[in-house]
Amino acid sequence: MFTVGGLFSGIGGIETGFEKAGFKISWSNENDPYSVRSFKHNYKHQLYSEDIRKLNFKKIKSVDVLVGGFPCQAFSNAGLKKGFDDTRGTLFFDIARILKHHEPKAFLLENVKGLLNHDKGKTFEIILDKLRALKKYNVYWKLFNTKDYGVPQSRERIYIVGILKTLDKGFEFPPPVPLEITVKDVLE
Repeated sequence: MFTVGGLFSGIGGIETGFEKAGFKISWSNENDPYSVRSFKHNYKHQLYSEDIRKLNFKKIKSVDVLVGGFPCQAFSNAGLKKGFDDTRGTLFFDIARILKHHEPKAFLLENVKGLLNHDKGKTFEIILDKLRALKKYNVYWKLFNTKDYGVPQSRERIYIVGILKTLDKGFEFPPPVPLEITVKDVLE
């Protein structure tokens, strides 16, 4: 069974998806007090509730897959779009630090569509360059819309996947899934 570690876990959405797919969640990291309270109520695995910049990543257990939805406010339409000039925007570099130290077999990162075009695409290129500079991973990315994957909501997100070159057999993102329900079907 593959193990997963989660960064910027919020209330554990990404980890839940991996758990439902048969992965074992080893630990998560989240420091928002409301998210931490909800997380502790719903999950039993190890939660590191300190700021990622203070997290001693050398003491956390290595995992097969590292996942994280790093803070999007610095890149989103709802935020001020300050990118790396916003402290939250620089937190991606902590993910790169952890990847370099632990070298998991794979990683999955998620963020808002605005990351693609921030600073005329330069911010996204810096992120991809940093991941590729690790030299051990093949890096793939794709913009997804939830409505194309069976969810009755239009929500665009970018996913970045890295797989160790020694293990990569030609990764492909999943094909779209037809929408079978509508919002009306789920609302009372």
